[in-house]
Amino acid sequence: MGLVTKTESDDSANALAREVVGVHRSDSHDFSKRSQPFVDLVEGMGVEGDAHFGATVKHRSRVAADPSAPNLRQVHLIHCELFDDLRAAGYDVAPGDLGENITTRGVALLDLPVGTRMAIGDAVITVTGLRNPCQQINDFREGLLKQVIRRDEDGNVVRLAGIMGIVSRSGRVEPGAAIRVEPPPLPHHPLTRV
Repeated sequence: MGLVTKTESDDSANALAREVVGVHRSDSHDFSKRSQPFVDLVEGMGVEGDAHFGATVKHRSRVAADPSAPNLRQVHLIHCELFDDLRAAGYDVAPGDLGENITTRGVALLDLPVGTRMAIGDAVITVTGLRNPCQQINDFREGLLKQVIRRDEDGNVVRLAGIMGIVSRSGRVEPGAAIRVEPPPLPHHPLTRV
């Protein structure tokens, strides 16, 4: 898919292809989010005006389990290359449809280690883990869940529906903005669901 992996330098020519394709938010707990001309990220809180904005969990199932738990899912990012793969499999899915706040191009999001910092303009997002796809994806498009959660040849669950992060520095994010990826110090830890 031509994605830039975590092992390639930000100084490479490929880094120029790392960009924001779209930004989205919803002030209610709708599955899909509406495209916006920009979103404002607020340190420690998330996407201003989004239903998941806050220092503690906002996802309804997480609130039911422990409303005081820290919100490790302040920002949801999906790589637009996933939408290309879904279209090839017969599913018409556009940026924002799967509920992400930021749609990216050119970054292998699923390969990033925990703690990776993504600088977009003045904003910085620190990656916390994988989105755990749920039945709502099938409610949106029947059969879509099997496209975004699979098993590899060893039987391990592979989640493809994007990553989650927290806002480590406030700033505005707009489509077309460049993304700079800063891996954490070694040792790197693979993403797990959050």
